[in-house]
Amino acid sequence: MTTVLRGGRVIDGSGRADTIADVVVSGDRISEVVAPGRGHGTTVIDVGGLVVAPGFIDMHAHSDLQLLASPDHAAKVTQGVTCEVIGQDGLSYAPVDDVTLTQMRQQIAGWNDDLDDAEFTWRSVGEYLDRLDQGIAVNAAYLIPQGTVRHLVVGPDDRRPSADELRAMQDVVARGLREGAAGLSAGLTYVPGMYADDDELAALLSVVVEGGGYFSPHHRSYGVGAIEAYRDMLALSERTGCPLHLTHATLNFACNAGRASELISLLDDALERSVDVTIDSYPYLPGATTLASLLPSWAAQGGSEQILHRLADPAERDRIAHHIEVVGSDGWHGVPAEWDTVVISGVADQASADAVGRSIAQIAAERDIEPIEAFFELLVADRLRTGILLMIGNEDNVRALMAHPTHCAGSDAILVGARPHPRAWGTFPEYLGRYVREEGVLDLVDCIHHMTGRPAARLRLADRGLVRPGHLADLVVFDPSTVAARSTYADPRRPAVGIEHVWLGGVPTVESGTPTGALPGRSLRRRADGRLS
Repeated sequence: MTTVLRGGRVIDGSGRADTIADVVVSGDRISEVVAPGRGHGTTVIDVGGLVVAPGFIDMHAHSDLQLLASPDHAAKVTQGVTCEVIGQDGLSYAPVDDVTLTQMRQQIAGWNDDLDDAEFTWRSVGEYLDRLDQGIAVNAAYLIPQGTVRHLVVGPDDRRPSADELRAMQDVVARGLREGAAGLSAGLTYVPGMYADDDELAALLSVVVEGGGYFSPHHRSYGVGAIEAYRDMLALSERTGCPLHLTHATLNFACNAGRASELISLLDDALERSVDVTIDSYPYLPGATTLASLLPSWAAQGGSEQILHRLADPAERDRIAHHIEVVGSDGWHGVPAEWDTVVISGVADQASADAVGRSIAQIAAERDIEPIEAFFELLVADRLRTGILLMIGNEDNVRALMAHPTHCAGSDAILVGARPHPRAWGTFPEYLGRYVREEGVLDLVDCIHHMTGRPAARLRLADRGLVRPGHLADLVVFDPSTVAARSTYADPRRPAVGIEHVWLGGVPTVESGTPTGALPGRSLRRRADGRLS
């Protein structure tokens, strides 16, 4: 079967100027891009006045379990997404043993919810990718999570690995790369990943370099010390020769307002030294994570049960409270608590459902207790599984960084909870509607490059990310005059408008703005030549 997309405005993802053309799709590939009216096929779709672009690539996604729970993945396909990168922030579900899997399920339930025990049929990276291959609506690349690897080999405690343990972690990473992982992620404000020093990370990155992957760290601070944390990751990349992708690259909290130029100078200087670096960001101000992640690292040692045991000890609670409210815990990026910025987005225990949509400050006032006590009560009642939004962003920083020539789009989307962050359903239309059409922060051709060709180059995708003859037909057709996010903080699951058609490998996943339910997606795996396909 041959389909002709007739007379659209083709923005090919390379950053080159757009053109009016027919795009011909034969089977799973683009066979021709020709002058209007010159394309021939069994089906012709008039896309005059619309943009034809490569499918969008989400460089930072938290869909690790939701791809399996809801494989039709409406949140992403309705945005035009055809590929996402999961296994982020150093915490995910492969490679694991039974003990590590239990810990991951508890620790990041606020990111991913959970599945029934019988659904966890995998333990290795390869087995997890095989599970994705049973049918999903988008393609998915997987990053080996450094924190999960550390828990698997070293355990949950804050200590240096022995020489044998370090070699074992290297072996685990090497195996994951052989089984198809795209690289390594790290969560250096999350336990147990934060317990790794730079020498330990460098040892793992030497394996990533050999395997042809890249490093994507959630680095050691996005608050106090953020610039130093970025500098540290750039130095680590330069030291090891490992390609670096700085994920959700932003500068949050009041202490970093107006400091984007400092990060941009670091990036530009690194590029001049030939450091291979890219960044991603989302076009919103609040962040999203779990309530438990705000605990100081010493209080999060030993896994979930030990954390809950500490929270039952009045002396330990007092110590935790001092670190959070006075010192500024490392879990809170060194910033003393600002309880009005912490808003509950989802709970696992419905007995706590009345907290959703309220800040810790509001909950405390309603319960006539101190905010720190409301924090403790929620953690214990929900057994650490609570999701939150953090109202901490700086608009000027967001705008400056999205315009940088290394920038890619990434949603950092958590899909679960009663009121998840609206970026889960709105990131890509928000870029196109607000920051391109309405405010002109980005040019449309350049923005498409940020969403397609540039991330495809970072991932080293084979035959994807461009509208070119011979490339796989991962395509999105949208109306540049109407495309917009409709998700809000009060109603975060409203689908975007203006995304008319989406194809993955020539299979329609969205037709006339409506998801088809098709599941043509699969895992994308690193090949022997280093390309991802």
